[in-house]
Amino acid sequence: MAKIQLLNKISPIGLAQFGANYEVGDAVTAPDAILVRSAAMHDMTFGPELKAIGRAGAGVNNIPVESCANQGIVVFNTPGANANGVKELAIAALMLASRDIVGGIQWASTLTTDVAKSVEKGKSAYAGCEIAGKTLGVIGLGAIGGMVANAAKSLGMNVVGCDPYITIDGAWHLSRTIQKAASYDEVFEQCDYITLHVPATPQTKDMINKDTIAKMKDGVRILNLSRADLVNITDLKEALASGKVASYVTDFPTEESINVKGIVAIPHLGASTEESEDNCAVMAANEIIDFLENGNIKNSVNYPNVRLERTSDHRVVILHKNIPNMISHITDSLGKQNINIENLVNASKGDFACTIAETNSDITDAILASISSMEGIIRVIKIA
Repeated sequence: MAKIQLLNKISPIGLAQFGANYEVGDAVTAPDAILVRSAAMHDMTFGPELKAIGRAGAGVNNIPVESCANQGIVVFNTPGANANGVKELAIAALMLASRDIVGGIQWASTLTTDVAKSVEKGKSAYAGCEIAGKTLGVIGLGAIGGMVANAAKSLGMNVVGCDPYITIDGAWHLSRTIQKAASYDEVFEQCDYITLHVPATPQTKDMINKDTIAKMKDGVRILNLSRADLVNITDLKEALASGKVASYVTDFPTEESINVKGIVAIPHLGASTEESEDNCAVMAANEIIDFLENGNIKNSVNYPNVRLERTSDHRVVILHKNIPNMISHITDSLGKQNINIENLVNASKGDFACTIAETNSDITDAILASISSMEGIIRVIKIA
């Protein structure tokens, strides 16, 4: 029976994907896999049984991805499962950046007498602008950014998008009316609004800073529903104080960004919808199930996508370094044990690779140990 540990509350619809051959719960020990949302895992010690971690969401900042790869632990995420929820919040953020809706609501709640007259007298303090006809720059055109770009276009905005890493699928789903920018600088220079939809990496940390802000239009409005680290908050607050930036809406409040004039801090609500939580949980559960039962990998952040349809009861998954001659070493090792390979697939991603092999007979523990001892082999998993 496979054991699944829960580090956060996971949607029951997602947990329902696991059959009777799974033990699932937050009290599970020595798990084969872990399902997580936001729990911090960097200080955790993982047992030798752990084969996979499923993140019910897109960001994996809370997971030690590289360390897991070196231990042969496949880390999955759920790209696109919460995209619609974040897209809808991004549309709301456009409105919050354009008008002082939050301030107006807070002010209105203080009125006690002659409310209608007070509203008419004081509402001009919270006026703003409309988004129709303005230019929105979308940095990152993945599952979320592409949907935001298309939605903004339908609301009458001019949209400029930039994504050096856009996938073919992402390009297909993008409206042909979206203007493609050759660089981020082009977005900074042209746009009235800028929205960020890129992951937090060493390369994207502080991508919005005093130098990039200086390239932007005066009165630019910035939306960040991705990660706090994308914006240098000290530089951003200076730009707000000078009027260079008119407003900043973020879904990732920090001590430095709350209670600041011009900043609307949303408490990380992007994927906090029933639908998003259900979608993420179902996707993460199915990724874990397919890996534990078949060895197939889809949407891993540290190992390649690899899939082999089942044609045999005997299957082995080999996680290894992406170095020359690994496949020949694996096949030679099995051949020396009179094991015939009937089907095989291999894929690589950066420094890591995965080989799935189906054989005509059972692979004994001794054979597994022999393969595991080879240079470059990280982990060997026999699929029952």
